[in-house]
Amino acid sequence: MSNDARAAARSAAALAGFLIVAGLQLIVVLGALWTVLRLLPAELALRAGVPLSLATFGALAYGTWRALHGRRRVPAGVAVPRADAPELWALVDGASAAAGVSSPAGLIVVADAAVVVGERTRALGLLGGRRDLYVGLPLLQAWDSGRLRAAVTHELAHGSARLGRWAPLAYRGRVAIGRLAPRWGRGRNPAGAVFRAYGEIYRRWDAPFSRAQEMAADRAAAEHAGVAAAAGALRDLPVLAGMQRLFHAEYVGPGWQAGHVPEDVFGGFLRVLAARGEDVAILRARGAEPGGAWDTHPPLVERLAALAPPVTTSLATSPSGVPASGVPASAEVSTDAGVSESGSESAVATSEATKASDPGKSETSEAAADELVPDLPGLGRALQAVAFPSRGRTEVGWDDFLSVARTAEMEREAEAALATVSRAVGVAVPDAASVLELAADGRLRTAAATIFPGLTPEETADRIVDLLSLMLALAALRSDVARWRHSWTGTAELVAADGRYLNLTDVAAAAADPEQAEAVRAYLAKIGVNLAAPGGDGVAARAQALGGLINLSADGERTDLLVTDLGFLLVPGLSRGKGPEAKRRLNQIADGGVSVPGRKADDTGGAGSAETGATAGSEADESRETSRGAVATMEAPADGRRFVPFVDVAAVTTLPGRRRGWVIGLRDGGSLTLRSSLDTDELPGGWAAWEEAVTFLAGTR
Repeated sequence: MSNDARAAARSAAALAGFLIVAGLQLIVVLGALWTVLRLLPAELALRAGVPLSLATFGALAYGTWRALHGRRRVPAGVAVPRADAPELWALVDGASAAAGVSSPAGLIVVADAAVVVGERTRALGLLGGRRDLYVGLPLLQAWDSGRLRAAVTHELAHGSARLGRWAPLAYRGRVAIGRLAPRWGRGRNPAGAVFRAYGEIYRRWDAPFSRAQEMAADRAAAEHAGVAAAAGALRDLPVLAGMQRLFHAEYVGPGWQAGHVPEDVFGGFLRVLAARGEDVAILRARGAEPGGAWDTHPPLVERLAALAPPVTTSLATSPSGVPASGVPASAEVSTDAGVSESGSESAVATSEATKASDPGKSETSEAAADELVPDLPGLGRALQAVAFPSRGRTEVGWDDFLSVARTAEMEREAEAALATVSRAVGVAVPDAASVLELAADGRLRTAAATIFPGLTPEETADRIVDLLSLMLALAALRSDVARWRHSWTGTAELVAADGRYLNLTDVAAAAADPEQAEAVRAYLAKIGVNLAAPGGDGVAARAQALGGLINLSADGERTDLLVTDLGFLLVPGLSRGKGPEAKRRLNQIADGGVSVPGRKADDTGGAGSAETGATAGSEADESRETSRGAVATMEAPADGRRFVPFVDVAAVTTLPGRRRGWVIGLRDGGSLTLRSSLDTDELPGGWAAWEEAVTFLAGTR
């Protein structure tokens, strides 16, 4: 038996140890319970036997079941039958043969820019099941067939028995435990501590096999697709992951929150990829981020070094830092997806991305992966309808989408700033005209000094100019005097309606001087800016769900909680034993989007007022978070839901003790006490989203 085969057998044996540990701890508790009951008088033992058994053995048995049971998250996608894409299936069949495994039962195109093999396993992976191959649509658009072939071969090779008969089982187990392990350190599960301790032992025993298997999968990909294609795919994954995060944060997210969705998300991403070559080069130079504790992949440098020497010469890079062999491609989940109806925009973007990656080549050595699917634009439209339905959002073109998104973002920033200024001066400040009046009589400078007591006079003056610039820009947009000019290479530029240069920053600086206030007002009136122009229709912002928790206690009431990027949504919980139903309900709420109506500018007090740091020009992160949260606490609907925006949170305190708990102090003087319970569960990413939100709030309040 080879060393790799022994490592696989050791990993499989360690996996079975989880079931042994589960049985042993149940036997120990049952033995202790039996001993205690035997020592009690017969009459007392009969009366106490049932409740004591439920409180000890029953609780541990339920906790053990929950600790070892988890639902596999299946991404939404569109199944592609063999008849619809025979060339793509031929690539998959060839990769399967090269990896030494049978072809997957199904091929599903998903919005995630990744290639993943999903298997319906049981008993912690000891028993296998149906295997499906999930291929991201962005890869089909941006990659050549060589890199796609390499990625598919690598993923399928995880199920190969070349490293020993126990290798497929060991890998399935590693994936299953890696999915369950993060849950063992959270909540009040009495079985979690034991499994967490044994999990560390298992991880050390499994590490040699996991490393060997990943290296073997890389070799299989290189043998089948070529060293250049395999190395290129390895290098491109983290690069495109970062570009996708940038794309969704800067381009998609603001408009999505404003209640809109672009018609062609994938086409837009390819245009960003082609236009922002410097960002691609920076990400490539930075390299892949370190994986988590349960990540099975060795460092990228080691994986590339383990491949054949030709990697060095075949990975020649262009001056932009991108390999000459093709376009960087992806790894992360996108928030929403789609392609243009005609497909022409995506095709142009793909061509531009290819040219940007290697200006000296007109085409790659491998055929483009999009040629493997006869109707890729149609597949993209079907995928968007399934994976990212608009659910009430308005679908618009990219120009309109970016304009509406930027304006809506400014509206929220202005709303937060005006609420803060209103509290400082004691009167309602609803629009730019009111702000200019405050600047003219000197009250705006006094208010700014109150809002920012630690700043120098020069810094305070800069904040005043920032606020005036924001309000004047909004007034110009509302008066149709200005519009946005967008660029895929950077931030949007505010220009005059006819496209000419429009400098409102100098105008705002002049408006900050009380002696020039009237001259500024006259100039703005001359160019058609109505300082009191009302805002738009005020489409309600939609909070993006980041994760959810089931069966918490909120002020003593059973509650489910959804963590969003704008705040917490509390939903009255269901009775015990309805965990699956509660999860389905919270998932439906998350999928529909949490609509959060905006607060009027004359709402100057009480809960939900924008906090001090919300005034334009404050630190970027705090300003962004505050301006997002500068929306009204959602009026409680008939079912008793309650939305708590981050802006309403004054402090977060973690309660001591084994039972996890937090006190959320609110700006209106109230508080909310949250505690976990024995049956607290999570939607995917729920605890991570909660802890990130609590950490942020605790550090900035």
